Amino acid sequence: MTRFTEDAFAFYEGLTADNSKAYWTEHRATYDTQVRAPFVALLDELAPAFGGGRVSVFRPYRDVRFSTDKSPYKLHQGGFVELAPSVGYYVQLDADGLLVGGGFHAVDRAQTARYWAAVDDADTGTALVTITAAVRKAGFELGGDQVRTRPRGVPADHPRLDLMRREFLTASRSVSAEEAVALDDLVPVVSKGWKALRPFLTWIATNAPPE
Repeated sequence: MTRFTEDAFAFYEGLTADNSKAYWTEHRATYDTQVRAPFVALLDELAPAFGGGRVSVFRPYRDVRFSTDKSPYKLHQGGFVELAPSVGYYVQLDADGLLVGGGFHAVDRAQTARYWAAVDDADTGTALVTITAAVRKAGFELGGDQVRTRPRGVPADHPRLDLMRREFLTASRSVSAEEAVALDDLVPVVSKGWKALRPFLTWIATNAPPE
């Protein structure tokens, strides 16, 4: 049984207002006990039922080396259960609540090209349309960076143009902070969301894996 208290969400409200080392140092114990510890427990409990792949709890520190924004800390805690390399289930906590999702971020242009080829194919592309329709019906929104117009050689009237324009593909839905705090156990909530995404992620792992 895993839950997050109001303190977890309040921690990120405070960090949003004061993204500084001083705030982090003063509230580090809250992060460790109210955010990170239950977050690790949540992923560890869920992972065996969702492929049992590598579990990643992402670092809270931003990489500011090449960014004009020098804010030192991320305004969310993210975690990932890998189904295949770069493909898997995702959950995120921030001041607003929980984000439950999954998908893939392309590791290189070759992976994006494989994704486009699978979307372009009549059989695998049509299957993805059916799968994403069910995902949307379950309350998820599709995401993924899009090329400005369309990939080279793709006609403007392509029947799956929205999917063809994406360089990677994700799906996510939100649980508000108020809803999350009211629940004694978030495992069933995240599990239900991930189960709804299983055909979506299986399609990606089968048709657009990294090499």
